[in-house]
Amino acid sequence: MVFDVERARRDTPGVRRVAHLNNAGAALPPSQVTEAVIAHLRREAELGGYEAAEAAAERIQATYTAIARLIGCAVDEVAVVENATRAWDMAFYGLSFSPGDRILTSRAEYGSNVIAFLQVARRTGAVVEIVEDDEYGQICLDDLRRRLDSGGGGEVKLIAVTHVPMQGGLVNPAEQVGALAREAGVPFLLDACQSVGQLPLDVQRLGADLLSATGRKYLRGPRGTGFLYVRRSILDHLEPPFLDLHAATWTAPEHYEIRPDARRFEAWETNYAGKIGLGVAVDYALSWGLDAIEARVTALAESLRARLQALDGVHVHDQGQRRCGIVTFTVEGVCAQDVWRRLAACGVNTSVSPASSARLDLPHRGLSDLVRASVHYYNTDDELDRLVTALP
Repeated sequence: MVFDVERARRDTPGVRRVAHLNNAGAALPPSQVTEAVIAHLRREAELGGYEAAEAAAERIQATYTAIARLIGCAVDEVAVVENATRAWDMAFYGLSFSPGDRILTSRAEYGSNVIAFLQVARRTGAVVEIVEDDEYGQICLDDLRRRLDSGGGGEVKLIAVTHVPMQGGLVNPAEQVGALAREAGVPFLLDACQSVGQLPLDVQRLGADLLSATGRKYLRGPRGTGFLYVRRSILDHLEPPFLDLHAATWTAPEHYEIRPDARRFEAWETNYAGKIGLGVAVDYALSWGLDAIEARVTALAESLRARLQALDGVHVHDQGQRRCGIVTFTVEGVCAQDVWRRLAACGVNTSVSPASSARLDLPHRGLSDLVRASVHYYNTDDELDRLVTALP
């Protein structure tokens, strides 16, 4: 499959200034996204905020249509929110838990999600259970099945899994998790923050009842944008943790009605320029094709792993049978922060995956902070060489 890297780089002004290998943090947006955001901000300045939103109603609605195409769902199953964390929180805190109810998650779960589990467990008496890893370091399907079939303990009320953990290139087997969840009749919440935009996602195949995602990472959208998918069949079993006049209608002095679609998880005030930019970013990704994007990103990541593994004193720590565009490594005798600073001084953008964000995983593997390089389709072999050459 031939990928037009030159066209991708022409659309991406930032590549002329830096080797950007921090796409799992925030990718460089294409010019089309930046121009769409700026155009709406100018319209707000010229017309007024409310008037600009009214004039752009079709473009705003197009964002929902684009997201529905991206993940294979209905438009009314999509809410556009401020970020992936808000999307995930609105779903999770919309569920109800009682003493003894069980929440199943994986060792690789993101720290913010685990904090939410612990808070709800403290408030309600629910129990958080960690499903063990298999020999590849991904969530163990046999252990998950055993916990679902277990007659002891309370009822399993939720399976919550991060699709692609922030601390490595592992891709958890979400489809198989979704199949087990459906078989057991348990809601499945998938954190797709790192996978959306670099992997094809179809919520029907994934079996996800709830899916949260961000705009700023592999989708190359604006910061401060994200979305939540809520399967229509589960919608009435969730009540948003807070409501306003967008999420509900005040029908009488002492009564209200929650709106019937996924937008009950939105707030009335929103960043319309960002929302429009998110839709442009999704359409831009779809124009390349997610299969083509995955092939390009995966090949670059494997090439970078091979380059790093060839170096004495450099250790790559990515797990999983299936791996993606995130590459994590350490350099013997040099802390991750110092490696990151050295690379930044050489014009190579990376990041650090701290153990404090993955306390169930990295310490369990005997690891502390990792350097994280995350490639995208507009990166080149020359940029990978720049990273390797700049290592201390």
